Amino acid sequence: MIRISYLMLTALFSSAVIASSVPSTDTILINANIYQHPNADSLAINNGIITRIGKTIDLEALATDDTDIIDLNQATILPGFIDNHNHVFEAASEVGGQCELPDYASLADQIPYLEACKASFNTKDWLIGYGFSLTSILENNTDTPLEVLDRIFPNQPVIIMEQTSHSMWVNSVALTLAGINQHSPDPKGGRILKQTATNKLNGILLDNAGDIVMDLAWNSLSNRFQQSYDGLLLGLEHVASNGITTIGDGRMYWKRGWYDVWQKAEDDQTLTARLSLRPWIYPSFPMAEQLAFLKQIFSDDPTRLLLVDQVKMYSDGIIINGTSKTLNPYIKTYLANDPYGINYIAPKEMQTWLTSLNDIGYSAHIHAIGDGAVQESLNAIEYVRKQGSLKPYTLTHVELVAKQDIPRFALLNVTADFQVGSEYVAFNDHNWAVPFLGQQRANAMMNPRAILDTEANVTLSSDWNVHDLNPLVGISNSLKMKHLGFETVEQAIDAYTINAAQSLGIEHITGSITIGKSADLAIIDQDITRLPTQKIPSANVIMTLLQGQVVFDIED
Repeated sequence: MIRISYLMLTALFSSAVIASSVPSTDTILINANIYQHPNADSLAINNGIITRIGKTIDLEALATDDTDIIDLNQATILPGFIDNHNHVFEAASEVGGQCELPDYASLADQIPYLEACKASFNTKDWLIGYGFSLTSILENNTDTPLEVLDRIFPNQPVIIMEQTSHSMWVNSVALTLAGINQHSPDPKGGRILKQTATNKLNGILLDNAGDIVMDLAWNSLSNRFQQSYDGLLLGLEHVASNGITTIGDGRMYWKRGWYDVWQKAEDDQTLTARLSLRPWIYPSFPMAEQLAFLKQIFSDDPTRLLLVDQVKMYSDGIIINGTSKTLNPYIKTYLANDPYGINYIAPKEMQTWLTSLNDIGYSAHIHAIGDGAVQESLNAIEYVRKQGSLKPYTLTHVELVAKQDIPRFALLNVTADFQVGSEYVAFNDHNWAVPFLGQQRANAMMNPRAILDTEANVTLSSDWNVHDLNPLVGISNSLKMKHLGFETVEQAIDAYTINAAQSLGIEHITGSITIGKSADLAIIDQDITRLPTQKIPSANVIMTLLQGQVVFDIED
C-alpha cells in the first residue's frame, strides 16, 4: 500500500483548490475493492466514522493538508471481523504457562514432562499448568492422576488445566488448600471425581469444581496483575493482526481481578479492539452479591471501547467430561449418577437469573453444548421474553440441538454461535464423541445450516485458543462443511461481522461498511469472495483499522 500526500493527489487529478467550507477528513482509502460496494473504490473517514463511500475522483475534494491518503492497490476492504467468543484475556498470558503438557499423552508419558516442570519451577508457590486429555490420563492406568502428581510434587500445590478448560488435574496439597476431601459435596456445576472401588479422590475436578481451585491458584500469584496485563496486550496484538476489531469476551472471571486489568488497558488507551466484556456468573456464589457487582460495573456507553452489558453463563459442561446436558443418556460417562450430564445453573434458577439481569440492563451469552442444555436455555429465554425482554441473547457452541428446538432460535430471536475453526469440524469428523453419544448423535453435531435456514441469526467465532484465531480459517471451514455449513462466502462473512454485531447489540455502531458507522475495517490482500474455499485462509490481513485508527499494519 502507498500513502499519498494531498499535493500528489491533487496533481494526479488536476483538481481545483479545495474550498474552506469542505468538512475535514482524517483518512481516505483509495484504489480498493470495497465489500458490498461494487461501484466504489474509495472510502473517507473522519473522527473514526465512515463519512463517504464512492469514487476516488469524487472523494478527493474532501482531502486537506492533514488528510492521510492510503492507496490500497486493489486490496479488499471488509468490515472489521467480530469474534463473538474469544478468550483473549488468558489465551496469550504467561499465567497458566508454567507447565505445558502434551495434549494426548498417557498418564505414564506425562511423567517426564511433569518432572521437567518441577525442575524449572521448584518453589513452594502454586504451579499452574496447561494441557492434557482427560481420557488419556484416566484410562488404562495402574496409578491415579493424583498419585502421580503427589509423587512428583509432594509439597507444592499444583493445578493443571485440561485443554478444553473444563477439567483440572490437581495434587493433594492443592486439594487441602481448597478444603476438598473425599467427603466434600460436589459444588454446583462441578463434580469431584473419585475411584469407583475405594471412593478416594483421583485428582480430577470437573468443570466448576476445578474453577473454584483455579481461583485460589490465580489469586495466589504475587505478580498476577502485571502478567495478566502483559498477556492481554499480547493477545490484542494477535487479534489485530487477524483483522478482528471487536471481541465478545469468552468469560471474565472478575473474582480473579480481571476487570481491573481491562480497566487499566482502557485508561492507558492500549486497547486495539472494542470489547464486549462478559462477567462470569459464578454458580456457587450468592446471586445478590453478584448482582450488586454487576450493577456497579454495567456500561452500555457506545463511546467506550469497553462495553459491559452482557454476562457469560454456563448451562452445562462438555461432552467428553459427561457434563454436557443431554436429552438422552450417555453411553459412556465418568458420572454414573448423572447419566444425562449436569447443569451449572439449573433451569428454574436460570429463569431467575435472566429476569434479574434484565432488570439491571444485562443480556446473556450462554454456553450450551448438549441438546438438553440448549432446550433448557431456550426455555429460560422464552420465559424472560414473555416478561418483555427485548435484549439480544446468544447460545454458544450448540453442538447438539433437538429437531423441535431448531426453529425456536428464530422465534425467540436468539443467536446461535458456532466455532468451526478446526479441521475435524470442517469435515464433520466427530468420532471422538461416538463412545459418549453413539454414531447417530455424533453425526448430528455442529449443524449451523439447520438454524440458518430458519432465518435465525447465526455467528461464527474462534473460542481462541480452543480453535484457530484467524477468521479466514473459520470462514473457509464453514464452507467446507457442505450441507451442514454455509452455502455462500457472503453468509460466512456476515456471520463474522454484522450478525455478530447483532448478537452484541452493537449493529448500529459496527459490523458493516456503512456511512455513519465506526470505521472498523479489515483490509485483505485478496478478494476472498472470489477465492476457492480452500484458498481463503491463504489471504493475508495487511491492515486493521479501529475507529479509523490503524492498529495493525503488515509493513510495520
